[in-house]
Amino acid sequence: MSSLPLADTSKPPSTSGLGHSLKQRQLTMMGLGSAIGAGLFLGSGKGLAVAGPAVLISYLAAGTLIILVMWALGEMAAANPNSGAFSVYAQKAMGPVAGSTVGWLWWLQLVVVIAAEALGAAALLVSVWPVVPVWALTLIFMVVFTAINLTSVKNYGEFEFWFALLKVGAIVLFLVFGALLLLGWLPGAQSPGLGNLVNNGGFAPNGLSGIATGLFVVVFAFGGTEIVAVAAAETADPKRSVAIAVRTVVWRILVFYIGSIFVIAAVLPWTSADLESPFAAVLNVAGIQWAGTAITLVAVAALLSALNANLYGASRMVYSLAERGEAPRVFARTTSRQVPLAAVAVSVSFGFAAVVLELLFPNQVLDALLNLVGSTCLIVWGIALVSQLILRRRADRDGTVLPLRMKAFPALTIFGLVLLAAIFAVGFFEEASRGQLFGTFTLVAGIAVVCALIQRLQRRQGTR
Repeated sequence: MSSLPLADTSKPPSTSGLGHSLKQRQLTMMGLGSAIGAGLFLGSGKGLAVAGPAVLISYLAAGTLIILVMWALGEMAAANPNSGAFSVYAQKAMGPVAGSTVGWLWWLQLVVVIAAEALGAAALLVSVWPVVPVWALTLIFMVVFTAINLTSVKNYGEFEFWFALLKVGAIVLFLVFGALLLLGWLPGAQSPGLGNLVNNGGFAPNGLSGIATGLFVVVFAFGGTEIVAVAAAETADPKRSVAIAVRTVVWRILVFYIGSIFVIAAVLPWTSADLESPFAAVLNVAGIQWAGTAITLVAVAALLSALNANLYGASRMVYSLAERGEAPRVFARTTSRQVPLAAVAVSVSFGFAAVVLELLFPNQVLDALLNLVGSTCLIVWGIALVSQLILRRRADRDGTVLPLRMKAFPALTIFGLVLLAAIFAVGFFEEASRGQLFGTFTLVAGIAVVCALIQRLQRRQGTR
């Protein structure tokens, strides 16, 4: 086990070639932009269809988990801002194999998600603007966002700030229209009241099983917030920026998610056929005729914003791995604008490959990609919590002063791990998710074995 402390007062070696021009407001909006995606705008109806109105409990449980993960990551990132984030913290806590394993796992997850988001955004845009084929739009998106990520990090951060602000504005408007509809204050629209929360079988029509299944469905919607810990390394004042971002992101996500799901559950019966696009369905009930097209365009923006953030995160993770000798050194080289060019290029390569796959196998690629990475975020969150548990105890034992401390330690960290274990247990009991979980654990084991073998080979070569 590594004896490295949690806090690192020297300049982190993995950020030596990167800039520090990200602003605190950009860091905050990056966290929101990564988490608020098509999973909320288009996929929130799936959880409601499974659990009924009791999906609110599922969202509260998942939201509690991500708050605990963000607090844990915030504590570690403020003490040691590093582009490798939880990969570096896992290395400090559990050794180099654990660090490289979680780093490569997260990178592979993002590489696949980048391709899926480009394809998904193209497919949505084609549904309202059927002029350009999906594969061609996907190619355009990949070229544009690769170019954005090859500019300075300041330009990237500003672009992502306004993208995320668009999504936040759309949610705020939705909550306003939803509240006016439920209160009966919208002219020409009849309020459905709160009857849908208890009709059609009650608040929890499928019982605890439905709530548990809904929990496993909705937990992935919160994925992406961990990118705040990665981006902290390129802020001018990471200690202050991380503390503000963590506090801001967690409560805004809860308000936006819980508020939106409450409005949807109150307006639409959980048995409704319109749950495939729940935001548009609610606005249609409110008498807003352009709702469907508007929400589709917002969902396109949400996917592209997440693509932008995930490409940034993937490139910084492989950059950090290269800095630590866990990836080819070429990925640690930066341009005069302090951008890791090779790291960006390798992180977008699969996205361009997906363009070819979509051209060869139309409408078959997106679902296959999403099935590959469905539960990897849970592994990353679990390792982040375990790392914080170990490093915080080590810091307290050594008397290390931390700039940001997670409250109620270790009780809240342990509670987060118990909640995570419960989600895994639910997943293994459900046939629909069991295969995906087995696949994820097999992938993690495979990456760990390869990392261990490579590190053993490096040690042998170093002793010659």
